[in-house]
Amino acid sequence: MSIGTDKIRNICVMGHGSDGKTSLVESMLYLTKGTDRLGKISDGNTVCDFDPEETRRQISISATPVPVETGGYKFNVIDTPGYFDFAGEIMQALRVADAGLLLCTAKSGIGVGTEKSWKYVCDRKMPRMFYVAKLDEENANFFNAFNALREKFGISVCPIVIPAMDGDKLLGVINIAEKKAYKMDGVKSVEMPIPASMQSQIDDLYGILAENVAETSEELMEKFFGGEEFTKEELYAGIREGMRTLSLAPVFCGCAMTGLGTEQLLSGFADFAPCPTDWRVEHGKDQSGKDIDVKLDPAGPVRLLVFKTLSDQYGKFSFFKVISGKLTSDMSLINARTGSTEKFGHIYCVKGKKNTEVSEISCGDIGAVSKLVDTRTGDTLCAQGSVVELDGIPFAAPCYSMAIAPKVKGGEEKIASGLSRMREEDLTFAFVNNAETHQLVVSGAGDIHVDVLCSRLKNKFGVEVELSPPRVPYREKIKKKVSVEGKHKKQSGGHGQFGRVIIEFEPGDTEDLVFEEKIFGGSVPKNFHPAVEKGLRDCIPHGILAGYPVVGLKATLVDGSYHDVDSSEMAFKIAAGLAYKAGLPLAAPTLLEPIGTLKVYIPDSYMGDIIGDLNKRRGRVMGMNPSEDGGQIVEAEVPMAEMSSYAIDLRSMTQGRGFFTFEFVRYEEAPPMVQQKVIEETKALHAEE
Repeated sequence: MSIGTDKIRNICVMGHGSDGKTSLVESMLYLTKGTDRLGKISDGNTVCDFDPEETRRQISISATPVPVETGGYKFNVIDTPGYFDFAGEIMQALRVADAGLLLCTAKSGIGVGTEKSWKYVCDRKMPRMFYVAKLDEENANFFNAFNALREKFGISVCPIVIPAMDGDKLLGVINIAEKKAYKMDGVKSVEMPIPASMQSQIDDLYGILAENVAETSEELMEKFFGGEEFTKEELYAGIREGMRTLSLAPVFCGCAMTGLGTEQLLSGFADFAPCPTDWRVEHGKDQSGKDIDVKLDPAGPVRLLVFKTLSDQYGKFSFFKVISGKLTSDMSLINARTGSTEKFGHIYCVKGKKNTEVSEISCGDIGAVSKLVDTRTGDTLCAQGSVVELDGIPFAAPCYSMAIAPKVKGGEEKIASGLSRMREEDLTFAFVNNAETHQLVVSGAGDIHVDVLCSRLKNKFGVEVELSPPRVPYREKIKKKVSVEGKHKKQSGGHGQFGRVIIEFEPGDTEDLVFEEKIFGGSVPKNFHPAVEKGLRDCIPHGILAGYPVVGLKATLVDGSYHDVDSSEMAFKIAAGLAYKAGLPLAAPTLLEPIGTLKVYIPDSYMGDIIGDLNKRRGRVMGMNPSEDGGQIVEAEVPMAEMSSYAIDLRSMTQGRGFFTFEFVRYEEAPPMVQQKVIEETKALHAEE
């Protein structure tokens, strides 16, 4: 039977890499008998990290929703990657989650991933809670981590579950709201006495919690200032309301390996986290393009949002959240983007790589379906007559590019086919076949992301690849005016070939070739003029400095001569090419490099390092502006040739806090040293070919 919407909680688990997200989800499954063993990342047997790449690297790469069922509730817990290269997976999870659980560890405190997770939930105005993990590690200190959370994220951070300590020894956990302590007895959480030495500390922390709860309503505020104790019901209702209004972010703690604190966290999900209908109103557009708000309504028409796609050799598997109504198998729904009809045969509840077929999925719940024909991540599927296209998923543009080629010749088609299939499930990377540089270029969020794509090409599609920095598409241009002759004469019995032209080459005002003729007296008949222009157009894709396309060229045919019998269009076309090759080296040719506008988003403290680095990259800083989140936006113009490693370098300089956008704007003359280097490299490349 499907569970009612009021008993569903959709929780996105976020945090820094290696902070214990996957282990915590594993603990939830094990203690609620969702699995019969506690999986470990080191053993490669966790439910969430089932992809071969995740098992091999021992990191999460995909967002994985798993159902945790206990006490009549269903918690769809979505485990997300901590590495920034896979932030797109977090965006997918946040799109369907109703609350965020942000992790940090008792030893390391707040990681950059925790900071970024806070920004994500704030941007979405999403209820949030914290979990301090790994209480049993050496030198772990929950209270240092808790104080750091309050200092960093403000007074909305308040304690619910803290460790029960005897000096440095961890005994169990204490629920501040209940004023009860618990310890683990095997796989069960049992009550224990509160350590007497912690009583005053508990009173202080309860005071912080009570003050936060008091601010959720006037009645509770009056009671608080009147010195009255809150009842458990009032306290819980206040925490729930505080989470909904974002004025309160509860803090839990525990140890995933022993299960300590896991039961209290699950109780927190049930008691405090919002159900799907509590705060969210979906925004979308109706069929006429008009903005519309869609409430999560169990009695409404069926609408669902596809937030994730898995693609393998057997086909596609689409994960969705039911936004309104109730989905049953054998329904047919309309894709709001394409207008096509999708037939739902079998629908599933998915736990890692295990699929359980179900007959219906309630409003607010998460499920999966196979073999949708024309549906991709971010699409809305609706019942006939109530078609609305909901907002999709905001993915950041890929910023790290590498040229990709097969190790063995002939594998180009396999690479393109494999990348196309992988693009169905991962919209955060792109690939393009650059006709100018003759390279297939793949762009992702960073080096680990691109490396994972290459591994999957090998394992799933059987093609080994090698990466290299993509070639920069330079241009060539002349700077002065010259007049040159081009003469083609060939005699070998019978008809010969003859064409002679005199052409003036000079810098033009437009990027394309401008061809004119100023012939007097018919020295070159008009019917040969198009052949002269064609000869020049065939030449300009190949410059004379380094073979790059020539731009901004004006060519004027001023004179020439012809032969009544031997002249032909081919002869004049060849003559024009000879004039081009003879004239351009005399016209002060120069190399142009592409310049882009760079916007770097960073915290204030990194400003000096960023500007120093941009100067090394021959960048021109155009200005600095404050960003909405209190940081800085540095705007600069930088040559594209200097940007190949910037995604990795910026991450290193800012510990992952910075990000950037880069857009091509124009071509500009490259400095002489750069020109010389490019010409030498291009000649060496052609020599190899």
